[in-house]
Amino acid sequence: MHKTVTAALIAIAAAALGPPPETINHEVNARVRQEGRDNSQIMRTMHYLTDVYGPRLTGSPNHKAAAEWAVKQMSEWGFANGHLEPWEFGHPGWLNERFSGFIVSPVKDSLVGEVLAWTPSTKGTVTAEALQVVVPDRPVEAELAAWIAETAPKVKGRIVLVGRHTIVPVNLAKAPLRRDYDELRRQYDPNAPAQEGRGRRGGGPPQEARPGALAANVVNERVDAMLVQAGALVRINDAGRDHGQIRAFHNRTFDVSKVVPTVVLRNEDYGRISRLLAGNMPVTLEFTIVNAIYPEGTTSYNAIAEIPGTDKKDEIVMLGGHLDSWHSATGATDNGIGCAVMMEAARIIKALGIQPRRTIRVALWGGEEQGLLGSKAYVKEHFGTFENPKPEFDKFAGYFNVDSGTGRIRGASVFGPPEAASILRQTLAPFEDLGMVGALATESRRSGGTDSTSFNEAGLPGIGLSQDPIEYGSYTWHTNLDTYERIIEDDVKKSAITVAAAVYHLAMRDDMLPRFSKDKMPKPPAARTGTSQ
Repeated sequence: MHKTVTAALIAIAAAALGPPPETINHEVNARVRQEGRDNSQIMRTMHYLTDVYGPRLTGSPNHKAAAEWAVKQMSEWGFANGHLEPWEFGHPGWLNERFSGFIVSPVKDSLVGEVLAWTPSTKGTVTAEALQVVVPDRPVEAELAAWIAETAPKVKGRIVLVGRHTIVPVNLAKAPLRRDYDELRRQYDPNAPAQEGRGRRGGGPPQEARPGALAANVVNERVDAMLVQAGALVRINDAGRDHGQIRAFHNRTFDVSKVVPTVVLRNEDYGRISRLLAGNMPVTLEFTIVNAIYPEGTTSYNAIAEIPGTDKKDEIVMLGGHLDSWHSATGATDNGIGCAVMMEAARIIKALGIQPRRTIRVALWGGEEQGLLGSKAYVKEHFGTFENPKPEFDKFAGYFNVDSGTGRIRGASVFGPPEAASILRQTLAPFEDLGMVGALATESRRSGGTDSTSFNEAGLPGIGLSQDPIEYGSYTWHTNLDTYERIIEDDVKKSAITVAAAVYHLAMRDDMLPRFSKDKMPKPPAARTGTSQ
């Protein structure tokens, strides 16, 4: 038989059999397990990121100090090229230094709240009568203008509750803390039909559109402008969540001159004041708010350090998470623990004296909470996109990302062809006893949710790691309960071990993860406006 015919037949047979099995270094995996189990530094790292440097709001001195500490710590572990890599945030830094709130009359009690980021301080301690106003639901321009004209004269010198009290029903069907194993097996079955409509964090079903209705952020900015111009002293929002949970985000203009001092009160306190007012009882409140602005925060930072490779050192395997957090708590499950897990995974490899072929680079991002800003800036600067690549684009071997709390890692999703998922699936299989189930491929280049999608959007293999929920979406994600105490040490140790082994494997393979060919690369998504939280 002719040699070319024979070669063609061999190629067809190989394609039918699928990719060759991965060579797994079980000896190294055993050493990774022992180091991660016996010498873990995760909880020490968490103590520094949360108790010492939290919260870590983008642009704040806390965030920069945490990034500097992380670089110093990784350098002490023996990592190379530790540095802060700047990117332009474009907004000043902000930090709440002091907050107190009280009901003065008709009863006396303290209030539990969080200050909205990028809002101003009170002028000392302010004491005034409370007023509750209710903004029209999805108003058109004329309705909102009429409401503002009617309401403005009433708010001067008052502390204003904006919105009705949210009735939060008792939840009798709590979500499970762990993912069901059989459900996960079905989810990560590569031969199962593709899932549709994967859920997103928070919120209920979308409201029906109303023709001509103003966008919610436009309405909110108009209400803020009215409160400033009319002389309101403080704005109060209802946290609208059970058991004292508070999610306090930010004034979306980032301009403190466009808002009055703003507090998000726990639902229970907001409800009490609302009911007193509804009973025609005058309510007097007192607030002291001290915030600080940091002009230098317009430049933010990603924290970078690496373990240099050998014969393939110009090829890069990355791992990381976002270091920034919201300010209501110390940012433990979102996402101090993601950073701690990834630092620990790389530390394990370094501590074992393993010399990787490819360079292993840790990246701790800033600005994730304002729209993946730090990771997007890094990808743009270093790699470009599939359509407009930079020289490093072809040397990128994958980025692992953790950003869903303290739960064990249960599966992975990689941007790339099915062969890429097959490699990860085999790499992760030895850790099924630690909770790992499998890996899937995705073709989506739409960014959002977390930093691995910044790589996907560019056409690079971002690897998102999914986890057991452990009440992340219900109680700790972006809330005032997100503290060191919510970390499950056994879970995060297992996660770091699993990531370390997977990173080591990709750093040692002869070839990088397969990518989409030029003709099969999904098109980038259409440009869209706005940021995610």
